[in-house]
Amino acid sequence: MTAYALAHLAQGAPNADVLEYMERIQTTLDPFGGRFLVHGATVEVREGTWPGALVVIGFPGIAEARAWYDSPAYQDILPLRTRHLAGDLLLVDGVAPGYDPKSLADKLRPQIAA
Repeated sequence: MTAYALAHLAQGAPNADVLEYMERIQTTLDPFGGRFLVHGATVEVREGTWPGALVVIGFPGIAEARAWYDSPAYQDILPLRTRHLAGDLLLVDGVAPGYDPKSLADKLRPQIAA
């Protein structure tokens, strides 16, 4: 099942460290099948607020996402970003093919009926 790394990063001015991070990150993703799905796109906020940028990276599974984040190659470049851009990074499983949110609602309905 596909997994994702989601980052919500504060706006920041470009600097040499962040540019180096951007130049090197893909080589840390390649061994784990990671690829950018959203990066540098304009965020259109329809509800709430969203200060900053959104990054979405897809992986073949959660094990690959964890292995990428924990890899020496990624840990080596991580400070290039974190010293300059505050933010949150999450690893999360996607849903299985054919997922239907109605089935989850059906499972939860007895809890609210009690």
